[in-house]
Amino acid sequence: MGIRPLRVLFLCTGNSCRSPMGEAILRHLGGERFEACSAGSHPAGFVHDLAVRALTRLRVPVGELRSKSWDEFAGQPLDVVITVCDNAAALPCPVWHGPAVRSHWALPDPATFLGTPDEMLEYAVRVARRLYAKIEGLVEVDFSLPRGEVQRRLDRLGEI
Repeated sequence: MGIRPLRVLFLCTGNSCRSPMGEAILRHLGGERFEACSAGSHPAGFVHDLAVRALTRLRVPVGELRSKSWDEFAGQPLDVVITVCDNAAALPCPVWHGPAVRSHWALPDPATFLGTPDEMLEYAVRVARRLYAKIEGLVEVDFSLPRGEVQRRLDRLGEI
């Protein structure tokens, strides 16, 4: 019997753009070591077209992304919870079973950017690239290190 993959949950408010991008990127980069999930405190009910188009531009498979409530994950074991918007980081989260490491990676919301359709897509791609770089670092973290060191490394990724 193999080791269970590390379960990572990306959270934002609407779960329409940034957190689904995080889910797809980690699924793409993390292989079998990770189980990628995303959710929102107030899910929009759809994955924004900008997220899908930005992921496609970066050659990240979109798969079966859908907007989900964080209630779907309440009571389930999680190893890492990453908030990607300031609103979600400020809200009290449901109770997660297990000692999930929490980190905040503030990213602007492409869904609220105003501009021409081309400018909006370019902005979404820039945000997706920043998230991609952070997740490249996440997959390199040695999760066997002491919890405090894992926390520090994840928090440093939030600063890039």
